[in-house]
Amino acid sequence: MLILKTFGLYILTALAEIIGCYLPYLVIKQNKSVYLLIPAILSLMAFVWLLSLHPAAAGRVYAAYGGVYIVVAFGWLFLVDRVNLTTWDITGALIITLGAAVIMLQPDFST
Repeated sequence: MLILKTFGLYILTALAEIIGCYLPYLVIKQNKSVYLLIPAILSLMAFVWLLSLHPAAAGRVYAAYGGVYIVVAFGWLFLVDRVNLTTWDITGALIITLGAAVIMLQPDFST
């Protein structure tokens, strides 16, 4: 159960970061309303807060989070940007997921 909770927290963290960066992108690149910057700021604040909820040491959290972020970004690319993923994208995402899982699931030898 802890594994699912941790992984879910990583996914929420990644979504908060992606949304916080995607909305300013829309303002700058697609001339969308500047008011999109308000939810972007709130989303980035949520990202920072969510990142602080992870129980592991910060560096380890950031390393594992990086892998999850990449996989979630590919999901965003496919679902939101409507870009088909290549075999290279999928293979890379599988490799990165394995690496993030090794970091997240390591035994706790501190006790």
